[in-house]
Amino acid sequence: MHFDRLLTEARLATMVAGDDGYGVIEKAALGIKDGRITWIGPMDAVPGEADQVDRLASRWVTPALIDCHTHLVFAGDRSDEFERRLGGESYESIARSGGGIARTVNATRQAGVAELAGGALARLDSLAQEGVGTVEIKSGYGLTLESERTMLRAARGVERASGMRVSATLLAAHAIPPEYKGESGRYIDEICIPLIREAARDGLAVAVDAYCEGIGFSPEETRRLFIAAKAAGLPVKLHADQLSDTGGARLVAEFGGLSADHIEYTNADGIAAMAKAGTVGVLLPGAFYSIGETKVPPVAAMRAAGVPMAVATDANPGTSPLVSLLTAANMACILFGLTLPEALAGMTRHAAQALGLQDEIGTLEVGKAADIAIWDVERPAEIIQWIGRRPLHGRILAGEWQ
Repeated sequence: MHFDRLLTEARLATMVAGDDGYGVIEKAALGIKDGRITWIGPMDAVPGEADQVDRLASRWVTPALIDCHTHLVFAGDRSDEFERRLGGESYESIARSGGGIARTVNATRQAGVAELAGGALARLDSLAQEGVGTVEIKSGYGLTLESERTMLRAARGVERASGMRVSATLLAAHAIPPEYKGESGRYIDEICIPLIREAARDGLAVAVDAYCEGIGFSPEETRRLFIAAKAAGLPVKLHADQLSDTGGARLVAEFGGLSADHIEYTNADGIAAMAKAGTVGVLLPGAFYSIGETKVPPVAAMRAAGVPMAVATDANPGTSPLVSLLTAANMACILFGLTLPEALAGMTRHAAQALGLQDEIGTLEVGKAADIAIWDVERPAEIIQWIGRRPLHGRILAGEWQ
């Protein structure tokens, strides 16, 4: 067997499910050929030679991290709303007065692909320095046919420029634009559903999302979107049960959805439906923290039901101005009660599942893409323990050092 690259003197946290939670292999080697992992095992049993050998001096190796829920593409600034929330005003109040998502929509509609991609790349750099190799980027700040297309094209531009894997999601049903005030159903018919068909036809997005909430779209409107997505061959996910129990988690699970995200108010029926469908619960502690939420997601109930749980930044300009996935993982442990192995799985194996990419990335296994993070730590728990520290030694994406 011949390798393009061979990593030796490594300690692997493969994140393959096992008793220790990390899938540890000590004194290990990992072989790469044509951008894929082709061998994993003990150093003294390597079955061949390599063009390049990287001796890692007992550093820990994990899959490259995955941020499976972001809004990195946008324009404008909402720091004044941060001040308003600190003064006691609620997120709902700010949104109803023309702030929130609508504020970012106005700025984003005036921006072109290059400006949007450039801003996203600057934000993405912080994630790259923490070992992230894949991000999901949602649209949803354009809310017109052309602006939503522009956002999705910007996401593709980010992928080309960064060398990272970008999973683009259509979130046209993020908010009701001012020109459709009081006519959300017409907005669904005239903008959202045509965009779903176009995104599927032209490869602009790989999934469809919606904001199902009292200040967003009703369960009935969301169902119509999901029916259109299913007809177009696109999987669905949902901003579900963030501010109230709308039955969103149960609804997205009914459609075999990839994920239900936020889920602070998800009830037992929703959890059971997610477990049955294999829908991932995506925890977003940055938003929970930033808007001062007090209702903690039902982590213990999801754990008991066997619902896989992912962790993401929800990076956005208003309710989660967070571009540190490691901080999100730390917060998920401290605020929500995740164990350290669960948090690392939430940024690797389960995050990949939340994007429908579990056969490609998320664990160190033969046949998967060689997307790898290498860490200067004594134990995998240390990756998450420190707030503000970046213990990354280096990233390998598709078999190449970055």
